Amino acid sequence: MINFADTGFILVCAAMVCLMTPALAVFYAGLLRKGNIVDIMFQCFIAMGIVTVLWFMGGFSLIFGDDVSGIIGNLEFAFLQNVSLAPSALWAPTIPFIAFFVFQLMFALVTPALICGAVAERMTLKSYMVFLTLWSLLVYIPVAHWVWGGGFLSQMGLADFAGGTVVHMSAGFSALAAVLVIGGRKKRDYTPHNMVYVAIGAGLLWFGWFAFNGGSALAANEIAAMTITNSQISAGFGLMTWIIASWIQEKHPSVLSAMMGALAGLVCITPGSGFVEPWAAAIIGVAGTLCCYGMIQLRIKKNLDDTLDVFGLHGVGGTVGIIMTGIFASPAINAVTGAVYGNPGQMLTQLAGAVIVMLYSFVLTIVMLKIISCFTPLRISEQLESVGIDEAYYQEKGMVE
Repeated sequence: MINFADTGFILVCAAMVCLMTPALAVFYAGLLRKGNIVDIMFQCFIAMGIVTVLWFMGGFSLIFGDDVSGIIGNLEFAFLQNVSLAPSALWAPTIPFIAFFVFQLMFALVTPALICGAVAERMTLKSYMVFLTLWSLLVYIPVAHWVWGGGFLSQMGLADFAGGTVVHMSAGFSALAAVLVIGGRKKRDYTPHNMVYVAIGAGLLWFGWFAFNGGSALAANEIAAMTITNSQISAGFGLMTWIIASWIQEKHPSVLSAMMGALAGLVCITPGSGFVEPWAAAIIGVAGTLCCYGMIQLRIKKNLDDTLDVFGLHGVGGTVGIIMTGIFASPAINAVTGAVYGNPGQMLTQLAGAVIVMLYSFVLTIVMLKIISCFTPLRISEQLESVGIDEAYYQEKGMVE
């Protein structure tokens, strides 16, 4: 039976999560050189078109259709057949099934867009579009089915409330693979060209994250309230942790450290946001953020050109969050019991799921990029890389001086 409060809540959440992809475009654009901001924004927005088409044609069904051998769903919902205004007793019993369809679509939009930040300023648009299509079909959709659609990881008992594996780990480890295959930039500049863009983008991402996590309760209920509260607590502790760590190391404060810390806290709490108590969210925010910060420092030391630290934030943060969910999940909050409450097996399940997702995403991304490179170059020309992509390729300026 449809509950109109739940329906309104999920539709608002869908709109807020949709905003996260343009917000990501603004955040990424501010971090790059000003001659490449049109390119990165186009790559984020093109994801919204390609993935929507794939989702309508059958992507949604391959995740949430009847399970086939624990690996993939069937095509019973392809082209929105059998997706009606009535609720689904299995997936969303109090909202129209089509509202569930559009809410889940927003997760599928933002996830592949994350990856373009790792190889920004050097990947060709054509190869990116091919990769985006294949990655959505071969990585995001299967992983989402395994975790959320009744696949084998769900059957194992993996707990991932809002996308630690499905979103952050899959994108993060795929980003690492892409960096290793494509290589670094000829001229590296990690100085953000516009901190106002960075702050606005990060703020909008923070805003959308309440819907990203809270909406995953699929109802306007106590779990959604706890999830949103945990998200804010983890973000706040993450922000302060990164500021302190950066201030100690760099000898001065920075706005960028605050933005990175808040996002790290949000990434880390995502899988456990609907399973843990607020005190655990604070611990996850601190511990997870320190892991993300440490990995980014190691990346710099090893001279690895993950342009916008997609792996350091999302790959590492998602992994830490998944594992810590297995430690701190409270039976008083939701139907999962972690190691702290007497069930160490949950932590082992979380660890096993994390390893499977990271290996699958990493290896398959390498294979896909190698195959794509046989048909079209992965990298832009050295001349285009040196002068900037926007005016030379798009004949547009990100900023008119």
